[in-house]
Amino acid sequence: MARTAGSHGPKTMEAIRKAALTLIYRKGYEAITLRQLADAVGIQPGSLYNHVRNKQDILFDLVHDHMTTLLAEVEQAVPAEAPPLVQLEAFIAFHVGYHITRREQVFIANSELRSLEPGNHAAVVALRKRYEGVLIDVLRRGAADGSLRADDPTIAAYAILSMLTGICSWYQPSGRKSADQLVNLHRDLILRGIVVQDPASLAC
Repeated sequence: MARTAGSHGPKTMEAIRKAALTLIYRKGYEAITLRQLADAVGIQPGSLYNHVRNKQDILFDLVHDHMTTLLAEVEQAVPAEAPPLVQLEAFIAFHVGYHITRREQVFIANSELRSLEPGNHAAVVALRKRYEGVLIDVLRRGAADGSLRADDPTIAAYAILSMLTGICSWYQPSGRKSADQLVNLHRDLILRGIVVQDPASLAC
């Protein structure tokens, strides 16, 4: 591959991140080398050290960026002053939409969490707990005002998140259901089981 122009600039760092995302997604963190990454970007292996200290830094950068983006966007997607049911619907739509458009980032953040060194692992887990806390808080307030059935909001939140995130393992853009249809399907499945109201009113 031809050498990347401007190998000391932000363009090269972005190229490193994109190449690392693809390589880790396809091969796994342990299987890739810095030489493979440098070849994918089109720079000399030694030039990588102008941008990163080691392979661990690259993984942490990818996962940390994913989690901070996820948190920032969910805060925009879920209206702060809305009733719990409205917030739950917004959370479902956001989570499904985000996860089917960023499948590589989501896969790496989940499957390679084990590959993070202790300090990096702790930082990412703290961010994950903050994200989970958004849904737990919605369910807790819904249980309190009687609009949602969630005797244990934490367990309910983990069950919902497992179901929603599972879409990454089978979703295909060319499949028979559109992204909007899948959002509605997941919304229906969850709300019919948790909302305290007439199920007929939940029809899409």
